[in-house]
Amino acid sequence: MSEAGRPGRYQRSANGLLGAMVITVVVVVGFVGFRSLFSDEPEVRPEAVDYLEIVGLAQDADIRPVYPQELPEGWIATRAEVVPDERPAFDLALLTDDELFVGVVWSAESLDTLLAERVDDEDVEDADPLTVRGSVARTWEGYADPGGDRAYAAEVGKRTVLVYGSASDEELRGIVASLTTAPLSR
Repeated sequence: MSEAGRPGRYQRSANGLLGAMVITVVVVVGFVGFRSLFSDEPEVRPEAVDYLEIVGLAQDADIRPVYPQELPEGWIATRAEVVPDERPAFDLALLTDDELFVGVVWSAESLDTLLAERVDDEDVEDADPLTVRGSVARTWEGYADPGGDRAYAAEVGKRTVLVYGSASDEELRGIVASLTTAPLSR
């Protein structure tokens, strides 16, 4: 007890409080900075799906989608969907080994609709056409947008097939060349 009989008190000041807050912030920022220097970011890669299984199930239901017979080494399918209505459709999303996107669509939608939805709303320009032997179509129309995406489209029966994405032109052409409607042997 103090001499006057009252409990002792320490001096509190705004400067002391401000100093304590500054020290706390410096310690927290230092800790976060230290952790960022010595911790690794986890690599996130989408999970691969077995698109050929989806194609096989579609074929079992008498739907004959256009699909790539096989994918180049290191590529994965990240989505494969069949829409089994009156006008069946097939939608396939792929990632190259460099993690660039390639999409394959087989649909009764018009080419203009597919280009607007998948490539660019307004700025799609004609590009060099493509002639391919052994694919589902021999002649493919070429398209490009200002952002660097490319697309190839052909009519197969009463459906539009669109191959598009940010992958290289060579990679897109490779997928176009590998397209088939052949029944899978299962």
